[in-house]
Amino acid sequence: MAKLKHIIKQLSEEDFDAIYHSLTSSNADKSAFLLKAMRSRNMSDNQILEVLQVNTNAYYTLRSRLNQKIEEHLLQQMESPRTDLLKKVSNINEMVFTKKKAISIATLKKLEKELLDYDLSNELTVVYKALKKLHINSPDFFHYSQLYNKHVSYMLAIDKIEDILADYFKKFSVFTLTGDEIEKLSLDYLKKEINNMCDLYDSHRPYVYKSCVNIFHRLFVMAEEQTEFDNGEEAIEDIFDRIDLIFEEYHKDAVYFHLKLVFEFLKLEYYNHYRVYRKAGSFYDEVNNSASALLSYCNIFTFPSQFMYTKISRHLRLETEAEMYEECSKIFEDYSPDMDDIPNYINYILYRSLSCYYADKYDEAARWINNLLNEMSLKKYPYAMLEIKAVLALQYCCMRDFELFNQLISSIQRQIRILGKENCEDVVLFVKMLKTGLSDVKRDKEIKVNSLSEKFLITPQPRNFSPIHFVRIDDKFKHVICRNDPYTEIKS
Repeated sequence: MAKLKHIIKQLSEEDFDAIYHSLTSSNADKSAFLLKAMRSRNMSDNQILEVLQVNTNAYYTLRSRLNQKIEEHLLQQMESPRTDLLKKVSNINEMVFTKKKAISIATLKKLEKELLDYDLSNELTVVYKALKKLHINSPDFFHYSQLYNKHVSYMLAIDKIEDILADYFKKFSVFTLTGDEIEKLSLDYLKKEINNMCDLYDSHRPYVYKSCVNIFHRLFVMAEEQTEFDNGEEAIEDIFDRIDLIFEEYHKDAVYFHLKLVFEFLKLEYYNHYRVYRKAGSFYDEVNNSASALLSYCNIFTFPSQFMYTKISRHLRLETEAEMYEECSKIFEDYSPDMDDIPNYINYILYRSLSCYYADKYDEAARWINNLLNEMSLKKYPYAMLEIKAVLALQYCCMRDFELFNQLISSIQRQIRILGKENCEDVVLFVKMLKTGLSDVKRDKEIKVNSLSEKFLITPQPRNFSPIHFVRIDDKFKHVICRNDPYTEIKS
Protein backbone atom coordinates (compact mmCIF):
# COMPACT_ATOMS: atom_id res chain seq x y z
CA MET A 1 0.00 0.00 0.00
CA ALA A 2 2.76 2.42 0.95
CA LYS A 3 4.54 1.73 -2.36
CA LEU A 4 1.43 2.56 -4.41
CA LYS A 5 0.88 5.76 -2.44
CA HIS A 6 4.51 6.71 -2.99
CA ILE A 7 4.23 6.15 -6.77
CA ILE A 8 1.03 8.21 -6.97
CA LYS A 9 2.61 11.02 -4.97
CA GLN A 10 5.59 11.08 -7.35
CA LEU A 11 3.43 11.37 -10.50
CA SER A 12 3.67 14.67 -12.31
CA GLU A 13 0.49 16.72 -12.60
CA GLU A 14 0.34 15.88 -16.30
CA ASP A 15 0.61 12.12 -15.69
CA PHE A 16 -1.87 12.24 -12.81
CA ASP A 17 -4.45 14.14 -14.88
CA ALA A 18 -4.00 11.75 -17.82
CA ILE A 19 -4.49 8.64 -15.66
CA TYR A 20 -7.46 10.17 -13.83
CA HIS A 21 -9.14 11.16 -17.12
CA SER A 22 -8.51 7.68 -18.53
CA LEU A 23 -10.18 6.07 -15.50
CA THR A 24 -13.21 8.35 -15.51
CA SER A 25 -13.72 8.02 -19.28
CA SER A 26 -13.75 4.22 -18.95
CA ASN A 27 -16.29 4.41 -16.07
CA ALA A 28 -13.72 3.14 -13.55
CA ASP A 29 -15.06 5.61 -10.98
CA LYS A 30 -13.90 3.66 -7.94
CA SER A 31 -10.34 3.47 -9.26
CA ALA A 32 -10.45 7.19 -10.08
CA PHE A 33 -11.63 7.98 -6.53
CA LEU A 34 -8.88 5.78 -5.06
CA LEU A 35 -6.26 7.54 -7.18
CA LYS A 36 -7.43 10.96 -6.03
CA ALA A 37 -7.72 9.89 -2.37
CA MET A 38 -4.18 8.52 -2.32
CA ARG A 39 -2.85 11.63 -4.04
CA SER A 40 -4.41 13.98 -1.50
CA ARG A 41 -3.48 11.79 1.50
CA ASN A 42 -6.37 13.28 3.46
CA MET A 43 -8.13 9.93 3.99
CA SER A 44 -7.10 6.79 5.82
CA ASP A 45 -7.52 3.31 4.34
CA ASN A 46 -10.57 2.66 6.54
CA GLN A 47 -12.21 5.88 5.40
CA ILE A 48 -11.60 4.94 1.74
CA LEU A 49 -13.16 1.50 2.37
CA GLU A 50 -16.26 3.14 3.85
CA VAL A 51 -16.71 5.61 1.00
CA LEU A 52 -16.23 2.94 -1.69
CA GLN A 53 -18.42 0.49 0.23
CA VAL A 54 -16.19 -2.50 -0.55
CA ASN A 55 -14.69 -5.22 1.59
CA THR A 56 -10.98 -5.70 2.19
CA ASN A 57 -10.49 -8.25 -0.62
CA ALA A 58 -12.25 -6.06 -3.16
CA TYR A 59 -10.17 -3.12 -1.99
CA TYR A 60 -6.91 -5.01 -2.60
CA THR A 61 -8.15 -6.01 -6.08
CA LEU A 62 -9.04 -2.39 -6.84
CA ARG A 63 -5.65 -1.25 -5.67
CA SER A 64 -3.88 -3.87 -7.81
CA ARG A 65 -5.79 -2.78 -10.92
CA LEU A 66 -4.95 0.86 -10.25
CA ASN A 67 -1.27 -0.02 -9.90
CA GLN A 68 -1.41 -1.88 -13.23
CA LYS A 69 -3.08 1.09 -14.91
CA ILE A 70 -0.37 3.44 -13.66
CA GLU A 71 2.40 1.09 -14.85
CA GLU A 72 0.82 0.87 -18.32
CA HIS A 73 0.63 4.65 -18.56
CA LEU A 74 4.25 5.14 -17.46
CA LEU A 75 5.42 2.49 -19.92
CA GLN A 76 3.69 4.33 -22.75
CA GLN A 77 5.51 7.52 -21.77
CA MET A 78 8.81 5.74 -22.39
CA GLU A 79 8.04 5.38 -26.10
CA SER A 80 10.76 7.14 -28.13
CA PRO A 81 12.86 6.62 -31.28
CA ARG A 82 15.29 4.71 -29.07
CA THR A 83 12.50 2.44 -27.81
CA ASP A 84 11.36 1.84 -31.39
CA LEU A 85 14.93 0.87 -32.24
CA LEU A 86 14.99 -1.72 -29.45
CA LYS A 87 11.74 -3.18 -30.75
CA LYS A 88 13.35 -3.64 -34.14
CA VAL A 89 16.25 -5.48 -32.52
CA SER A 90 13.84 -7.84 -30.76
CA ASN A 91 12.32 -8.72 -34.17
CA ILE A 92 15.61 -9.60 -35.88
CA ASN A 93 15.12 -13.37 -35.68
CA GLU A 94 11.63 -13.08 -37.16
CA MET A 95 13.00 -10.98 -40.02
CA VAL A 96 15.84 -13.42 -40.79
CA PHE A 97 13.36 -16.30 -41.16
CA THR A 98 10.73 -14.41 -43.18
CA LYS A 99 12.58 -11.90 -45.40
CA LYS A 100 14.88 -12.46 -48.34
CA LYS A 101 18.59 -12.48 -47.52
CA ALA A 102 19.37 -9.22 -49.36
CA ILE A 103 16.55 -7.39 -47.57
CA SER A 104 17.62 -8.75 -44.17
CA ILE A 105 21.25 -7.69 -44.70
CA ALA A 106 20.25 -4.20 -45.85
CA THR A 107 17.93 -3.81 -42.86
CA LEU A 108 20.59 -5.03 -40.42
CA LYS A 109 23.21 -2.63 -41.80
CA LYS A 110 20.75 0.25 -41.43
CA LEU A 111 20.02 -0.92 -37.89
CA GLU A 112 23.77 -1.16 -37.19
CA LYS A 113 24.25 2.50 -38.10
CA GLU A 114 21.38 3.62 -35.88
CA LEU A 115 22.64 1.55 -32.95
CA LEU A 116 26.12 3.01 -33.33
CA ASP A 117 24.58 6.51 -33.11
CA TYR A 118 23.01 5.53 -29.78
CA ASP A 119 26.11 3.54 -28.71
CA LEU A 120 24.01 0.48 -27.84
CA SER A 121 26.70 -2.20 -27.65
CA ASN A 122 24.42 -4.87 -26.18
CA GLU A 123 22.02 -4.61 -29.10
CA LEU A 124 24.88 -4.43 -31.62
CA THR A 125 25.93 -7.93 -30.58
CA VAL A 126 22.50 -9.20 -31.69
CA VAL A 127 22.89 -7.46 -35.06
CA TYR A 128 26.41 -8.80 -35.65
CA LYS A 129 25.35 -12.28 -34.59
CA ALA A 130 22.64 -12.20 -37.29
CA LEU A 131 25.00 -10.71 -39.92
CA LYS A 132 27.58 -13.38 -39.09
CA LYS A 133 25.04 -16.14 -39.77
CA LEU A 134 23.81 -14.53 -42.99
CA HIS A 135 27.43 -14.33 -44.28
CA ILE A 136 28.48 -17.85 -43.28
CA ASN A 137 29.40 -18.65 -46.91
CA SER A 138 30.90 -15.23 -47.57
CA PRO A 139 34.38 -13.78 -46.92
CA ASP A 140 32.57 -11.20 -44.74
CA PHE A 141 31.86 -13.91 -42.18
CA PHE A 142 35.23 -13.32 -40.51
CA HIS A 143 34.65 -9.54 -40.45
CA TYR A 144 31.31 -9.84 -38.66
CA SER A 145 32.67 -12.54 -36.35
CA GLN A 146 35.37 -10.12 -35.25
CA LEU A 147 32.86 -7.32 -34.72
CA TYR A 148 30.64 -9.68 -32.73
CA ASN A 149 33.54 -10.79 -30.50
CA LYS A 150 34.69 -7.21 -30.05
CA HIS A 151 31.28 -5.99 -28.90
CA VAL A 152 30.68 -8.96 -26.61
CA SER A 153 34.02 -8.25 -24.94
CA TYR A 154 33.26 -4.52 -24.79
CA MET A 155 29.78 -5.15 -23.37
CA LEU A 156 31.18 -7.32 -20.56
CA ALA A 157 33.92 -4.77 -19.86
CA ILE A 158 31.40 -1.93 -19.58
CA ASP A 159 29.33 -4.00 -17.14
CA LYS A 160 32.45 -4.58 -15.03
CA ILE A 161 33.44 -0.91 -15.19
CA GLU A 162 29.96 0.16 -14.07
CA ASP A 163 30.20 -2.28 -11.14
CA ILE A 164 33.56 -0.81 -10.08
CA LEU A 165 32.16 2.70 -10.45
CA ALA A 166 29.21 1.92 -8.18
CA ASP A 167 31.46 0.12 -5.69
CA TYR A 168 33.82 3.10 -5.52
CA PHE A 169 31.10 5.55 -4.52
CA LYS A 170 29.54 3.08 -2.12
CA LYS A 171 32.90 2.74 -0.34
CA PHE A 172 33.47 6.49 -0.46
CA SER A 173 30.13 7.09 1.25
CA VAL A 174 31.24 4.82 4.11
CA PHE A 175 34.67 6.50 4.17
CA THR A 176 33.01 9.89 4.81
CA LEU A 177 31.52 8.54 8.03
CA THR A 178 34.52 6.59 9.29
CA GLY A 179 37.64 8.28 7.90
CA ASP A 180 39.17 4.80 8.03
CA GLU A 181 42.57 4.54 6.30
CA ILE A 182 41.73 1.02 5.12
CA GLU A 183 38.68 2.40 3.32
CA LYS A 184 40.92 5.02 1.75
CA LEU A 185 43.29 2.34 0.48
CA SER A 186 40.28 0.55 -1.01
CA LEU A 187 39.35 3.75 -2.83
CA ASP A 188 42.88 4.07 -4.21
CA TYR A 189 42.75 0.47 -5.38
CA LEU A 190 39.35 0.88 -7.09
CA LYS A 191 40.54 4.04 -8.82
CA LYS A 192 43.55 2.18 -10.24
CA GLU A 193 41.38 -0.78 -11.23
CA ILE A 194 38.86 1.30 -13.15
CA ASN A 195 41.65 3.23 -14.89
CA ASN A 196 43.42 0.02 -15.89
CA MET A 197 40.22 -1.45 -17.34
CA CYS A 198 39.20 1.73 -19.15
CA ASP A 199 42.64 2.18 -20.68
CA LEU A 200 42.18 -1.12 -22.51
CA TYR A 201 39.43 0.43 -24.64
CA ASP A 202 39.86 3.45 -26.85
CA SER A 203 36.21 4.42 -26.45
CA HIS A 204 34.31 7.37 -25.07
CA ARG A 205 32.15 5.51 -22.52
CA PRO A 206 35.00 4.05 -20.42
CA TYR A 207 36.61 7.50 -20.50
CA VAL A 208 33.43 9.14 -19.17
CA TYR A 209 33.04 6.55 -16.42
CA LYS A 210 36.65 6.72 -15.23
CA SER A 211 36.46 10.54 -15.27
CA CYS A 212 33.63 10.38 -12.71
CA VAL A 213 36.02 8.61 -10.35
CA ASN A 214 39.24 10.45 -11.23
CA ILE A 215 37.85 13.95 -10.73
CA PHE A 216 36.03 13.07 -7.52
CA HIS A 217 39.04 11.21 -6.11
CA ARG A 218 41.36 14.14 -6.70
CA LEU A 219 38.93 16.62 -5.12
CA PHE A 220 37.80 14.69 -2.05
CA VAL A 221 40.26 11.87 -1.34
CA MET A 222 43.67 13.07 -2.49
CA ALA A 223 43.07 16.83 -2.27
CA GLU A 224 45.79 17.43 0.33
CA GLU A 225 48.27 14.94 -1.10
CA GLN A 226 48.70 15.96 -4.72
CA THR A 227 48.72 18.98 -6.96
CA GLU A 228 46.86 19.38 -10.22
CA PHE A 229 49.47 17.70 -12.41
CA ASP A 230 50.85 15.08 -10.03
CA ASN A 231 51.57 11.71 -11.62
CA GLY A 232 51.13 13.13 -15.09
CA GLU A 233 47.34 13.14 -14.76
CA GLU A 234 45.20 15.08 -17.20
CA ALA A 235 44.16 18.54 -15.99
CA ILE A 236 40.61 18.50 -14.65
CA GLU A 237 39.48 21.39 -16.87
CA ASP A 238 40.78 19.48 -19.92
CA ILE A 239 38.73 16.47 -18.80
CA PHE A 240 35.62 18.65 -18.59
CA ASP A 241 36.23 20.00 -22.10
CA ARG A 242 36.62 16.50 -23.53
CA ILE A 243 33.50 15.26 -21.72
CA ASP A 244 31.47 18.16 -23.12
CA LEU A 245 32.55 17.20 -26.65
CA ILE A 246 31.57 13.56 -26.05
CA PHE A 247 28.14 14.56 -24.75
CA GLU A 248 27.63 16.82 -27.74
CA GLU A 249 28.63 14.12 -30.23
CA TYR A 250 26.49 11.41 -28.60
CA HIS A 251 23.56 13.64 -27.76
CA LYS A 252 21.08 10.78 -28.33
CA ASP A 253 22.61 8.66 -25.58
CA ALA A 254 20.14 8.36 -22.67
CA VAL A 255 22.86 7.72 -20.06
CA TYR A 256 24.85 10.76 -21.14
CA PHE A 257 21.71 12.91 -21.01
CA HIS A 258 21.47 12.23 -17.27
CA LEU A 259 25.23 12.24 -16.65
CA LYS A 260 25.33 15.88 -17.72
CA LEU A 261 23.96 16.70 -14.26
CA VAL A 262 26.76 14.69 -12.60
CA PHE A 263 29.43 16.64 -14.46
CA GLU A 264 27.70 19.97 -13.75
CA PHE A 265 27.94 18.94 -10.09
CA LEU A 266 31.63 18.02 -10.49
CA LYS A 267 32.32 21.37 -12.15
CA LEU A 268 30.64 23.12 -9.25
CA GLU A 269 32.72 21.15 -6.74
CA TYR A 270 35.92 21.72 -8.72
CA TYR A 271 35.59 25.51 -8.84
CA ASN A 272 34.32 25.58 -5.27
CA HIS A 273 37.34 23.52 -4.16
CA TYR A 274 39.72 26.07 -5.67
CA ARG A 275 37.55 28.97 -4.43
CA VAL A 276 36.77 30.26 -7.90
CA TYR A 277 33.33 31.21 -6.62
CA ARG A 278 32.25 33.26 -9.63
CA LYS A 279 32.60 30.24 -11.93
CA ALA A 280 31.15 27.91 -9.32
CA GLY A 281 28.06 30.11 -9.16
CA SER A 282 27.37 29.54 -12.85
CA PHE A 283 26.88 25.82 -12.15
CA TYR A 284 25.21 26.14 -8.76
CA ASP A 285 21.74 27.15 -9.95
CA GLU A 286 21.47 24.31 -12.44
CA VAL A 287 22.55 21.70 -9.90
CA ASN A 288 20.38 23.23 -7.19
CA ASN A 289 17.29 23.14 -9.42
CA SER A 290 17.94 19.45 -10.11
CA ALA A 291 18.96 18.55 -6.55
CA SER A 292 16.18 15.95 -6.20
CA ALA A 293 17.31 14.15 -9.36
CA LEU A 294 20.96 14.30 -8.28
CA LEU A 295 20.20 12.80 -4.88
CA SER A 296 17.73 10.22 -6.22
CA TYR A 297 19.43 8.74 -9.26
CA CYS A 298 23.13 9.60 -9.34
CA ASN A 299 24.59 7.78 -6.34
CA ILE A 300 26.32 5.15 -8.51
CA PHE A 301 28.10 7.88 -10.51
CA THR A 302 29.05 10.25 -7.69
CA PHE A 303 28.46 11.03 -4.01
CA PRO A 304 25.47 13.35 -4.41
CA SER A 305 24.88 14.45 -0.81
CA GLN A 306 28.22 16.25 -0.88
CA PHE A 307 26.13 18.94 -2.56
CA MET A 308 24.25 19.45 0.73
CA TYR A 309 27.40 20.68 2.46
CA THR A 310 28.42 22.71 -0.56
CA LYS A 311 25.04 24.43 -0.29
CA ILE A 312 25.52 25.17 3.41
CA SER A 313 29.04 26.51 2.81
CA ARG A 314 27.75 28.78 0.05
CA HIS A 315 24.92 30.11 2.22
CA LEU A 316 27.33 30.75 5.09
CA ARG A 317 29.74 32.54 2.77
CA LEU A 318 26.95 34.73 1.36
CA GLU A 319 25.32 35.09 4.81
CA THR A 320 22.00 33.79 3.45
CA GLU A 321 21.70 30.74 5.71
CA ALA A 322 18.27 31.89 6.95
CA GLU A 323 16.92 31.21 3.44
CA MET A 324 17.76 27.50 3.57
CA TYR A 325 14.58 26.48 5.38
CA GLU A 326 12.16 27.98 2.85
CA GLU A 327 14.28 26.65 -0.01
CA CYS A 328 13.91 23.05 1.21
CA SER A 329 10.23 22.84 0.28
CA LYS A 330 11.11 23.63 -3.33
CA ILE A 331 14.23 21.58 -3.96
CA PHE A 332 13.06 18.47 -2.07
CA GLU A 333 9.44 18.49 -3.26
CA ASP A 334 9.95 15.40 -5.47
CA TYR A 335 12.66 13.75 -3.39
CA SER A 336 12.08 10.54 -1.44
CA PRO A 337 15.27 9.65 0.49
CA ASP A 338 16.56 6.09 0.39
CA MET A 339 17.09 4.89 3.96
CA ASP A 340 19.15 1.93 2.71
CA ASP A 341 21.76 4.40 1.44
CA ILE A 342 22.78 5.34 4.97
CA PRO A 343 25.56 7.94 4.37
CA ASN A 344 23.57 9.94 1.80
CA TYR A 345 20.47 9.67 3.98
CA ILE A 346 22.34 10.96 7.04
CA ASN A 347 23.67 13.95 5.09
CA TYR A 348 20.17 14.76 3.86
CA ILE A 349 18.75 14.64 7.41
CA LEU A 350 21.57 16.79 8.81
CA TYR A 351 21.00 19.34 6.04
CA ARG A 352 17.30 19.52 6.90
CA SER A 353 18.13 19.84 10.60
CA LEU A 354 20.68 22.62 10.07
CA SER A 355 18.22 24.40 7.77
CA CYS A 356 15.72 24.43 10.64
CA TYR A 357 18.41 25.60 13.05
CA TYR A 358 19.26 28.63 10.92
CA ALA A 359 15.53 29.46 10.73
CA ASP A 360 15.41 29.38 14.58
CA LYS A 361 13.14 26.30 14.46
CA TYR A 362 15.10 24.35 17.04
CA ASP A 363 12.30 21.95 17.94
CA GLU A 364 11.90 20.88 14.31
CA ALA A 365 15.68 20.61 13.92
CA ALA A 366 15.82 18.27 16.92
CA ARG A 367 12.92 16.23 15.55
CA TRP A 368 14.75 15.50 12.27
CA ILE A 369 17.77 14.13 14.18
CA ASN A 370 15.72 12.20 16.73
CA ASN A 371 13.82 10.50 13.93
CA LEU A 372 17.13 9.57 12.33
CA LEU A 373 18.48 8.08 15.56
CA ASN A 374 15.25 6.14 16.11
CA GLU A 375 15.07 4.85 12.53
CA MET A 376 18.52 3.35 12.21
CA SER A 377 21.46 2.07 14.21
CA LEU A 378 24.69 4.01 13.74
CA LYS A 379 26.90 1.86 15.98
CA LYS A 380 29.12 1.05 12.99
CA TYR A 381 29.87 4.78 12.65
CA PRO A 382 30.77 6.00 16.17
CA TYR A 383 32.39 9.27 15.06
CA ALA A 384 29.42 10.14 12.87
CA MET A 385 27.05 9.35 15.74
CA LEU A 386 29.08 11.61 18.01
CA GLU A 387 28.83 14.51 15.55
CA ILE A 388 25.08 13.96 15.06
CA LYS A 389 24.49 13.95 18.82
CA ALA A 390 26.53 17.14 19.15
CA VAL A 391 24.24 18.88 16.64
CA LEU A 392 21.22 17.55 18.56
CA ALA A 393 22.72 18.87 21.81
CA LEU A 394 22.93 22.30 20.18
CA GLN A 395 19.18 22.20 19.51
CA TYR A 396 18.39 21.21 23.10
CA CYS A 397 20.66 24.01 24.27
CA CYS A 398 18.81 26.53 22.10
CA MET A 399 15.45 25.13 23.27
CA ARG A 400 16.56 25.36 26.91
CA ASP A 401 15.49 21.74 27.41
CA PHE A 402 17.84 21.09 30.29
CA GLU A 403 16.74 17.55 31.09
CA LEU A 404 17.23 16.23 27.55
CA PHE A 405 20.45 18.22 27.22
CA ASN A 406 21.89 16.65 30.38
CA GLN A 407 20.97 13.14 29.26
CA LEU A 408 22.49 13.66 25.83
CA ILE A 409 25.67 15.27 27.17
CA SER A 410 26.21 12.24 29.42
CA SER A 411 25.89 9.95 26.41
CA ILE A 412 28.30 12.13 24.37
CA GLN A 413 30.88 12.20 27.13
CA ARG A 414 30.79 8.41 27.52
CA GLN A 415 31.38 8.06 23.80
CA ILE A 416 34.26 10.57 23.88
CA ARG A 417 35.96 8.57 26.63
CA ILE A 418 35.68 5.41 24.52
CA LEU A 419 36.99 7.06 21.33
CA GLY A 420 39.63 9.18 23.06
CA LYS A 421 39.61 12.95 23.46
CA GLU A 422 42.59 13.29 21.15
CA ASN A 423 40.56 11.77 18.30
CA CYS A 424 37.61 14.15 18.58
CA GLU A 425 39.03 17.37 19.97
CA ASP A 426 36.65 19.51 17.91
CA VAL A 427 33.58 17.78 19.40
CA VAL A 428 35.02 18.19 22.91
CA LEU A 429 35.40 21.95 22.38
CA PHE A 430 31.94 22.24 20.79
CA VAL A 431 30.28 20.48 23.72
CA LYS A 432 32.24 22.61 26.21
CA MET A 433 30.84 25.74 24.54
CA LEU A 434 27.28 24.44 24.94
CA LYS A 435 27.83 23.42 28.58
CA THR A 436 29.39 26.79 29.38
CA GLY A 437 26.49 28.59 27.74
CA LEU A 438 23.96 26.69 29.87
CA SER A 439 25.94 26.77 33.11
CA ASP A 440 24.61 28.61 36.18
CA VAL A 441 27.76 30.77 36.35
CA LYS A 442 26.71 34.13 34.90
CA ARG A 443 30.03 35.90 35.34
CA ASP A 444 32.39 35.92 32.32
CA LYS A 445 30.27 33.27 30.59
CA GLU A 446 30.54 34.84 27.11
CA ILE A 447 34.27 35.43 27.58
CA LYS A 448 34.78 31.71 28.26
CA VAL A 449 32.65 30.80 25.23
CA ASN A 450 34.71 33.22 23.11
CA SER A 451 37.92 31.55 24.23
CA LEU A 452 36.56 28.10 23.45
CA SER A 453 35.21 29.22 20.07
CA GLU A 454 38.63 30.57 19.05
CA LYS A 455 40.19 27.19 19.81
CA PHE A 456 37.35 25.39 17.99
CA LEU A 457 37.74 27.47 14.83
CA ILE A 458 41.44 26.67 14.51
CA THR A 459 41.00 22.97 15.29
CA PRO A 460 41.34 20.93 12.05
CA GLN A 461 38.27 19.11 10.76
CA PRO A 462 39.37 15.50 11.32
CA ARG A 463 36.78 13.72 9.17
CA ASN A 464 34.83 14.29 5.96
CA PHE A 465 31.56 14.09 7.88
CA SER A 466 31.59 16.87 10.45
CA PRO A 467 28.31 18.82 10.58
CA ILE A 468 29.34 20.78 13.68
CA HIS A 469 31.79 22.66 11.45
CA PHE A 470 28.81 23.98 9.48
CA VAL A 471 27.44 25.74 12.55
CA ARG A 472 28.27 29.44 12.32
CA ILE A 473 30.10 30.40 15.53
CA ASP A 474 29.14 34.08 15.62
CA ASP A 475 27.65 36.58 18.05
CA LYS A 476 24.15 35.20 17.49
CA PHE A 477 25.33 31.68 18.35
CA LYS A 478 27.01 32.90 21.53
CA HIS A 479 23.99 34.97 22.54
CA VAL A 480 21.54 32.09 22.00
CA ILE A 481 23.51 29.54 24.02
CA CYS A 482 24.45 32.02 26.76
CA ARG A 483 21.12 33.77 27.29
CA ASN A 484 19.99 33.74 30.91
CA ASP A 485 16.88 31.56 31.00
CA PRO A 486 15.77 29.55 34.02
CA TYR A 487 18.20 26.68 34.40
CA THR A 488 18.94 23.54 36.30
CA GLU A 489 22.36 22.24 37.20
CA ILE A 490 24.40 21.03 34.21
CA LYS A 491 26.23 17.79 34.88
CA SER A 492 29.99 17.98 34.64
